[in-house]
Amino acid sequence: MGYQATAASDFRSEYMAKHTHGSMDIETQEKTFNGFITWVTRTVVFIILALIFLAIVNG
Repeated sequence: MGYQATAASDFRSEYMAKHTHGSMDIETQEKTFNGFITWVTRTVVFIILALIFLAIVNG
């Protein structure tokens, strides 16, 4: 069929960009993740407080 096992590795070495671990700037991703964690934490606290309030009022 003409397909050889080395064809994929040849393709990668010829067309794919070289990547070195730890070289990417991830400042934007870190800010987004920290914002997400902050939002989730505040939302969970609000929900728990709302449930406690409802339990006290309806008690």
